[in-house]
Amino acid sequence: MTTTTSPDEAPRQSGWLTFAGTLFILIGAFNLIDGLIALFNDEYFVVTEDGLVFADYTAWGWFWLIFGVIQVLVGFGILAARGWARGVGVVLAMLSAVAHIAYLVAFPIWGLITIGLCVVVIYGLLVPYGDEPERGYIA
Repeated sequence: MTTTTSPDEAPRQSGWLTFAGTLFILIGAFNLIDGLIALFNDEYFVVTEDGLVFADYTAWGWFWLIFGVIQVLVGFGILAARGWARGVGVVLAMLSAVAHIAYLVAFPIWGLITIGLCVVVIYGLLVPYGDEPERGYIA
């Protein structure tokens, strides 16, 4: 015997999780753009001797480009309510926040905004929703 589920009975995703997934896609797009800028305009990230200095802007650009694409894909996984995407999203958001510390000398406001957005994503991914117990764990 097969039972059909009405749209009202389908599992719903929390607003925080939807917000975190959408924001994660946006952060991934920002990182992707940073990667393209580093690949095509080396002088954009050059600061002073004490500032943002990388030995190879091409490698830095490829890192952000690939990292951004992965973040966008994981963001869509979060929106699709995949449990693995929540865990990967938390790890990638932490890595992104730490990596943006490198931008604080060159772009302090942008770096702080991105770090703040990553923290909000982490919160949105860890807050319990639906039938989850209020332990804040990742499913």
